[in-house]
Amino acid sequence: MQNIRLEHPAGSSAEILVDLGFNCHKFSAPVDGENVPIVWSEEGFAEGGKRPSGRGIPLLFPFPGRIGGTTFQWEGRSFELTAGDGQGNAIHGFVLDRPWRLLEQTATRAVAEFHASVDDPALADMWPADFRLTVAYELGAAELSLEVTIENPDHHPLPCGLGLHPYFQLPLGGDATNAEHCIVHLPVTKNWELENMLLTGRCADIFNAAEFQAGLRFGDMQFDNVFSGLQFQGDVCHAAITDPQAKRKVSISFDRLFRECVVYTPPHRRAVCIEPYTCTPDPFRLAREGMDGGLKILQPGQKYTGRFQISVASCR
Repeated sequence: MQNIRLEHPAGSSAEILVDLGFNCHKFSAPVDGENVPIVWSEEGFAEGGKRPSGRGIPLLFPFPGRIGGTTFQWEGRSFELTAGDGQGNAIHGFVLDRPWRLLEQTATRAVAEFHASVDDPALADMWPADFRLTVAYELGAAELSLEVTIENPDHHPLPCGLGLHPYFQLPLGGDATNAEHCIVHLPVTKNWELENMLLTGRCADIFNAAEFQAGLRFGDMQFDNVFSGLQFQGDVCHAAITDPQAKRKVSISFDRLFRECVVYTPPHRRAVCIEPYTCTPDPFRLAREGMDGGLKILQPGQKYTGRFQISVASCR
C-alpha cells in the first residue's frame, strides 16, 4: 500500500495512504518540546484490513453519512448501492476505500485525484454523473491544511455532498487517562433528529447551545449527532479541543462550503470526531420532500472548492 510521508523542518509530520482513499492517517506536531499526535489511528492501519472510515481523515463523497437502504433514486432513475453500516444502509460514498492517483508530492505538500470514470469505471452504474475530486494536503510548522475541489466533468448534472471525517486523538499528549478532562468546543446551534441513524427531516434548536460553544467535557459527551446552525466568523467556522492538563489546544477551521457538522465519540474513547459536511446525510431524500438539506447539484463543467485546517499550540 502506498503510504507517503510529509515532513516540515519544524518537526511536524503527516502520513497519507494514497491507495486507501487518500486518508491522512497520521499528523503530529511539536508543542513544548514534545511531539504530539493530533490525528488518531491505531498501529497497523497502513497494512490494511481495518475499516477505512474508522481512522485518520476519511474523505466522504459523493454522499457523506447514510442513505436509507441501498437503492438511490434520482430523477426517475434507480441506482443500486452497497450496504456498509451493518444496518442495511449505504454509507459514506465511494472514495474513502479506493485507490487515488498521486499528482504531486514535495516535502510538505501532496496532491491526489479520484476521477470516477477513470479510477473505477464501474461507478458509472452507481451514480447519476461522473465526478472528479482533487485533494491537496499542506503541512506547516504546527498545522495541516486540506483543500478539496469537486468537479463535474460530465454532461449530466451531478448531485452530491462532501464530508470530512477526522479523528482527533485525546488527550493532547501526556497521561492517556486525562482524555475525559479535555474540553470540546462546538460552534453549533441546531440538531437534526435521527431515527435508527437516519434523518427524520426535523431540525431543532439546541437549548444549551452556549454550553456547546463554551466547551463540553469529553467525559460527558456521547454523540453520533448531525448538528447544524454553524457559527461563522466572517467566512470561517472554528471548533477546538482544549486539554487543560497538558495545556494544549487543537484548533479546527473550515469555510462556508460546509454547513453541517457531525460529532461522533467512538466507543474506544481515544478520539473525538468533528466532521464538517457540505450537507446533511441523505440530502437527496430531503430535497424530494421539499426540505433543504444542503444538496449541491453541480452543472456540467462546474466546480466547488473548500478548505479545512487543523493547528495545535500551547495554551500555557
